[in-house]
Amino acid sequence: MSHQTAIIDDWLDPLQISSARLCSLVRQLSATYSDLALHSTDQFLATPITRLPTGHETGEYLTIDLGGTNLRIAFVTLLGSGPDGQTSHLEGPTHQLADDQKGHLFTENVRKCHGKSWPIEEHLKVEKAEDLFAWVGDCLAEVVEARFCHATSEQIPNDIPLGITFSFPMMQSSITEATLMPMGKGFAITSYHDLGEMVLGGYERYRKPRLDGGKHFLQGLPELRITAISNDAVATFLSLSYSTRTTLQSKTAIGLILGTGCNAAVCLKLDALGSSKRPSHLTVSDHSTLVVNTEWTLRGSTATLREIGVITRWDKALDEESHNPGFQPFEYMTAGAYLGEVVRLVLVDTYINFMHIERTRLPSGLLQRHAVPTSFLAQTVGTTNDPETLAERLRDTPGFEESEHWTWTAHLCAVFLRIESLVLRRSAAMIAAAILALLFTSGDMGVEEAHRADTTTRSSSELPDSVDELVVAYCGGLICLYPGYRAQIQASLDTILLDLTQRPTPRVVLREASEGGLIGAGVLSALAL
Repeated sequence: MSHQTAIIDDWLDPLQISSARLCSLVRQLSATYSDLALHSTDQFLATPITRLPTGHETGEYLTIDLGGTNLRIAFVTLLGSGPDGQTSHLEGPTHQLADDQKGHLFTENVRKCHGKSWPIEEHLKVEKAEDLFAWVGDCLAEVVEARFCHATSEQIPNDIPLGITFSFPMMQSSITEATLMPMGKGFAITSYHDLGEMVLGGYERYRKPRLDGGKHFLQGLPELRITAISNDAVATFLSLSYSTRTTLQSKTAIGLILGTGCNAAVCLKLDALGSSKRPSHLTVSDHSTLVVNTEWTLRGSTATLREIGVITRWDKALDEESHNPGFQPFEYMTAGAYLGEVVRLVLVDTYINFMHIERTRLPSGLLQRHAVPTSFLAQTVGTTNDPETLAERLRDTPGFEESEHWTWTAHLCAVFLRIESLVLRRSAAMIAAAILALLFTSGDMGVEEAHRADTTTRSSSELPDSVDELVVAYCGGLICLYPGYRAQIQASLDTILLDLTQRPTPRVVLREASEGGLIGAGVLSALAL
């Protein structure tokens, strides 16, 4: 390490988390999660889901995945599997489709057709809830029309089962009912709404016959019947659980969303949840398990993050300028909506207060809030380690161009690369720590007595020797698309786990659940019927 690099690393030291602090973070987060499961009203929210899919479920379902950045809609067909694990034959309308409408096998037992994706424009995020869901209704109608445009009247059903995945906090009393809670990720909706009513209300006008552009008479579209509503992390969990078999050696233990936002779902025993959280209509024993939507990035973990000392002055600055200060401290440090802004804040502070560059000399792209999106980092900064290459790219980027006052030197770009690397590495390490903490809380994994300090989870010696791996089903643009990021999380999982337990197994393994929001909504619909 050069002397110059050593000096800059001293300045950036707040972004680095030692192995000892990561182990402490795991232990304290585990204790925090246990407490939140018992007492929090907006975290560790119980779902009505008491069983996981077997892989034998079948049927065709219209599914929605409404995330922080995009809306996705598709018809998903579950093909099931026979006793030998082979795909079973599915009777029903899917086999009445023309060849060009059958869609494609998304996994060996799932087919998806007429899938479409739309970006959620900023004005929809800040307008009334009715405007957002009217647009969702427009998109639903577009997909339904495409699915049945060539069908005969006999092939068009009276109603269509609809599964909904919603990437924001909500309270559920049943699988088909959900009440929206105040939303983050840049959405201004702060009041409580019935999610099912909002979705169906936006689609309702398409149920009536109408004119298309004043020229063509269109019959009304089929009624939609909500069969399931779930959170995105829960849907991802169910999706991989459906596609992969649980064995004595391998178990899908967590559903992880890591894209614009960050969240996780896990199975917890009923007695780990406060009595007010237990679904009243379910007849289950205290030892039964429920799928739980953790909403783990909300403010409940703030005290732990402060105590461990991982919140920096740059994180505080981002929090203070956010729409809802203090709302999601963990997400501000780990999720795709914010990592680019963290890098920008650190970079500007470093250039001005460490390298003593006048603010007026900096490119305009560095001085505007959120002018360095995480997607820009992934495409421009995260794909090179060479300062000269980065300099060439930045010179051609609007907002970052050179001027008479500014030149992208190799040294300036080396600092940019170093900050990007540290911010992403910190994010990956914190995600790994939170995953392990959640596994300790759920009882899927424990920490040996000598290492577990103030946690109350069982020791790793109590785990069956036959358990080789615990699978984390993941989905989301950040973990799937950012170069090297998934590998950093996996490496952090391996390192922290070995430091905590002094044993390499059971290994915690990341496994992609592609399109988990869409497929999981279909899987939950099948479980509910």
